[in-house]
Amino acid sequence: MMKLPREDKLQLAAKLQEYFREQDWEEIGNLEAEAFLDYMIKEVTPYIYNMGIKDARQLVLERMQGVEEDLYTLEKPIRR
Repeated sequence: MMKLPREDKLQLAAKLQEYFREQDWEEIGNLEAEAFLDYMIKEVTPYIYNMGIKDARQLVLERMQGVEEDLYTLEKPIRR
């Protein structure tokens, strides 16, 4: 599971508490907010990570296609 720095985790837990208040949902304490955050990180991180990998793969493929085209332009003609 992804580990957040303690300061970031506390800040995100506070934002979750604020969100619950703004939605007029049951108020949650810091412990509940941190537990919910841990759960969401565990469940959501693989999806976000895979999206990043997919985006990176597409970028690399596009760049490699450009490199391949550049390499073809560098070839010298051969007389036969």
